[in-house]
Amino acid sequence: MKIVLSTLNAKYIHTSLALRYLKAYSGRDFDIEIAEYTIKDPAMNIVSDLYGRGPDLVGFSCYIWNIEETITVIDMLKKVKPDLKIVLGGPEVSYDTGYWMERLPQVDFIVMGEGEETFHHLLTELSGEQKFHYVFGLAYRKGEEILLNPPRPKLNLAELPSPHRFPEDIPHLPNRVIYFETSRGCPFSCQFCLSSIEVGVRYFDIERTKQDLLYLIEHGAKLIKFVDRTFNIKRDYAMEIFQFLIENHRGCVFQFEITADIMRPEVLDFLSENAPPGIFRFEIGVQSTNDPTNEAVKRRQNFAKLARTVTKIKESGKIAQHLDLIAGLPLEDYQTFKKTFNDVFALRPEELQLGFLKMLRGTGMRLNAEKYNYVYMERAPYEILGNDVLPFSDLVRIKRVEDVLEKYWNAHRMDHTLEFLIEHEFASPFDFFQEFGDYWEVRGWQKIGHQLEDLFIRLRDFLEHRGTKRMDIILGLMKYDYYLNHKQRPRKGWWNFTLNKEHHAALLRRAAEQPERVSGDFCELGLTERDLHKHAVVEVLPFDLDTFLKSGELLEQKTALFAVYRPGERVRCYTMKLDPQLVQSDWRLQGNG
Repeated sequence: MKIVLSTLNAKYIHTSLALRYLKAYSGRDFDIEIAEYTIKDPAMNIVSDLYGRGPDLVGFSCYIWNIEETITVIDMLKKVKPDLKIVLGGPEVSYDTGYWMERLPQVDFIVMGEGEETFHHLLTELSGEQKFHYVFGLAYRKGEEILLNPPRPKLNLAELPSPHRFPEDIPHLPNRVIYFETSRGCPFSCQFCLSSIEVGVRYFDIERTKQDLLYLIEHGAKLIKFVDRTFNIKRDYAMEIFQFLIENHRGCVFQFEITADIMRPEVLDFLSENAPPGIFRFEIGVQSTNDPTNEAVKRRQNFAKLARTVTKIKESGKIAQHLDLIAGLPLEDYQTFKKTFNDVFALRPEELQLGFLKMLRGTGMRLNAEKYNYVYMERAPYEILGNDVLPFSDLVRIKRVEDVLEKYWNAHRMDHTLEFLIEHEFASPFDFFQEFGDYWEVRGWQKIGHQLEDLFIRLRDFLEHRGTKRMDIILGLMKYDYYLNHKQRPRKGWWNFTLNKEHHAALLRRAAEQPERVSGDFCELGLTERDLHKHAVVEVLPFDLDTFLKSGELLEQKTALFAVYRPGERVRCYTMKLDPQLVQSDWRLQGNG
């Protein structure tokens, strides 16, 4: 029996941990290969490839992001190969399994819950007496009847072979995201999450975990994402893994989901003192700061402690943080969500992910949807369309916030500009993103693509349209951010340069002749006038940029901004204060640059 395990990943760089567990467990006894695709691949291409492999059975791993595309593939496969056995598994089909069996007559079996042992048992029965009623955790057909067997007891994790030792994966490790788990289960009961269904946490042997991590690192893995729902729930285990990775990282980056309000001070101190910058990333699910909302979804959270943890991590400068919010949770209307957003944005996380509640099959939220008058999509991803306190019209507005938040804050294209706008020109961070998002919608920009220059032009247009004050300062900061976004000397800008060639050359000559007048370590570069013409650009700003960056104080002082781009180095920016008399008489520099 030829078996192919397949899934449609969200992106090409992703890998399926589930398929590798199944192959590791059953591959010793059966002929199994893995075939991964993406949800963007044409269904015909996927079907053609699977058909060409000549399988007798194809198993698909199903999630909310790929179920509908997977159904299209299944339908086509069954038409061209009617005798092919189709098996589904994964979180999307493990709940409401009877619904899936009825909706998809092309599917022969569904593996519910943890699949390693159940799938192996199914293959054994298919190869032998076909007594499927003995296979715990299996849904199958008996004529026209659909049968769901009792669930299978939890696996002993010590009996699972490693999913990380396949030689065919080695060439791809440097270019893919590697998913890794040290535990299964979650200690919390958040009603919007599937992890709340499984009670208790089970751990893999820590020595095996270390050896698998070392294997991946030694074979070139660059990014390993831990899928544990709360990595830091068991402090000693987490500390030992952190220590091991600090000693053996070799430049690999590791991402963890942590619960910030239970992070112990000694763990934070250890990471602050010992973690090399950039090798750890923390994903922290805040979701809401509204206490009635958290109580309604059975989510225990101390936001004050969470904020202290996030702040201390940020101050260390060692670990990037990704914080998550969910719009549409019970009892949270537009105004309370606005407060949640501002509460969390005040922590200035490197990334703030704004998601929308999804009514996942099997969760308490879906089972109690009528209590809060939820309406939601009938097909995956089951995103809500409104509830009793947050109508669809408000959800649509919040989606506009999400759009510009991703393009501007999370992409870090204009950090200095945004900080100034949020602190000085808008009532709150949420107000900035909402107003900008509304304007973006009115202009129809959501329908067209954009280059880097377009993002700057659109922000400028929005700010000018609303009559924003101090545009000369804002435009100066935008130019500074624009230069920081380039790895090579930019050939054009998004503004009309006011410096003519003569004045541009004069500023470069002055910097070369009197490098001590330029800020920072400019002198140490030893750049000649010719070097500057080749590797630098210069603009004149209406304020002292260096003082503003250090203290936030705005001094009206014409200042030359030099951005230096040298091969193999990050852009470096320097400033030189300009004598007002020179500005007026010598170089006759007019305007605000």
